[in-house]
Formats: sequence, structure tokens, C-alpha cells
Amino acid sequence: MSPTFTLDGKEVPFREGQTIIQAAHAAGQWIPHLCYHPEFKPHGSCKLCTVTVNGRHMASCTTQAAAGQVVESDTEALNGERRTLLQMLFVEGNHFCPSCEKSGDCKLQATAYDLGMMTPHFDHFYPCRPVDASHPEILLDFNRCILCSLCVRASRDVDGKSVFALSGRGIGTKLVVNAASGRLADTDVAMDDKAIAVCPVGVILKKRRGFAVPIGERTYDKAPISATEE
Repeated sequence: MSPTFTLDGKEVPFREGQTIIQAAHAAGQWIPHLCYHPEFKPHGSCKLCTVTVNGRHMASCTTQAAAGQVVESDTEALNGERRTLLQMLFVEGNHFCPSCEKSGDCKLQATAYDLGMMTPHFDHFYPCRPVDASHPEILLDFNRCILCSLCVRASRDVDGKSVFALSGRGIGTKLVVNAASGRLADTDVAMDDKAIAVCPVGVILKKRRGFAVPIGERTYDKAPISATEE
């Protein structure tokens, strides 16, 4: 019989070595997240998946499941902290959802809806960020980057290319292209690279594909992220 822990009062079985978020999602219980991806080593950068474990705040993507743990996720206090994190992500970048090609398929937008984020609350930074259209098939819009590092990890660990990297520290951290010119066209990126498919927002876009699926008929238009994501 598998060992279990409780998540919001429900028993969750787990296998040795699983993290809390892995076990929770396998059991059909959603924990909000942005930088976590089941195929990659956890990064723990967005902190959206923070839960309380026996009363202590822990990142569920990096915390190992253990028998008898009492885990809380869906509480007003934790969801309030998540809304604040989301608000900061929205104001630190340039996220104009009504005109974004990713609207309806964007995990940042969908998570904000699911957690009831009604206003950005903070003043917008309106940073000056570039758009790289140098590649014939791929557009990079750095305005939407949330520094989840998913493209960095995918390119390095799956594609074996390290096309993308994070540069700088703190508020100066930014996504960059690993080429002397800084242009995507001067890398060996390919359309079928894992890195091209994992962006949760609208940074990495395939050209000439925009709005192929009308807004209103997209993934999170049909059902909330908590009902569709693993």
C-alpha cells in the first residue's frame, strides 16, 4: 500500500522520490504553478506552487512528499500570496492580453483568472524590451517573459543546444539568446525543439500561426487551468 500525505484534507498517495506537486497532480489535485514542468528538474523560481507543510511554507515542486505530511494549498492566505506574485509578474513585464497571440492559451493569464486576480494593484514598470524577428520561422517577444527558465532548461537538457539563457541578477535578470549577435537567427534552434513548445506565455511564437484558433475557442477559454493542467 502506498504511503500518503493529506492535501487540503484529502489523502494523496505517493511514490518514493516524488515531490508534493508531482503526487498531487497524479492524484488529480491541482497546485498553481508557472515554472514547474513535469519533464524537467524543478527550478523553484516562481514560488506560485508554495504550500504549507506541517505549518511551514515550502515550494511544492522541490519538497519531497513524506508520509503523514499535512499539506495545505487551497487556502485564502496562500491564494492571496499567489495573487500578489501574479500581480507583480504582470506589472514587471508588458502583458497586454487583449492583443496577445497567446491569449486563451497563456498560463499566466489563465492562472490569474483561476485565482481571481481582478487588478494589477501595483504601478506598471513598462520596461523597454526588444522583439527579435530575425529568425525566419520564430518570433521572440521579450515583453512577455516571466523568467520561468522553461525554455532555458528545455534547450539545455532536452535539445542539447543551450540556445537560451538568463543573464543578470535581481530586477536586472533577463532572457537572452546565446549568440554573439544576440539574435535567434544566429543559433541552431529548430522548429521542433522542445524549447520552442514550452513557453507558458507569449515569448516564443511560431510565425504565420497567430490566431489560427480564434480567441474564445482556446485551451483555457473552454475550461479553467485548474481543470486542464497536470
